[in-house]
Amino acid sequence: MTKPTTSAPNQRMLRVGEQVRAAISQVLQRGEVRDPLIEKTVISISEVRMSPDLRVANAYVTPLGVADHQAVIDALNHHAKYIRGRLGPQLRQLKYMPEVRFRDDTSFDNYQKIDALLRSPEVQRDLGHTDSDDEQE
Repeated sequence: MTKPTTSAPNQRMLRVGEQVRAAISQVLQRGEVRDPLIEKTVISISEVRMSPDLRVANAYVTPLGVADHQAVIDALNHHAKYIRGRLGPQLRQLKYMPEVRFRDDTSFDNYQKIDALLRSPEVQRDLGHTDSDDEQE
């Protein structure tokens, strides 16, 4: 009998993902990556999703105050092996050091679109309560 595959991360994947996120944040905060673009950019790491075998870490990052996110993502991926090596002391409990892949986090854009939709006049009209609705209850 084969094991069913689920897309939802288990507790261990979530815990290790949070540890990897904190470790990457520390490496970037200390300025250990010698790249002018990375050094002058404030980078927010919103989430790290681990593969089920904990060998791949997809880090979702948002460069703040930069118009070209892809240039920063490319620079981070260029230095991914170095960053992976710097994670060792904080993640020594892991059997395998995960390969780090950086991805652009588009969730903030999605949140802004949803917020704009909810604030649109059409939706406000549909969600709005009138005095006659309150009296009928």
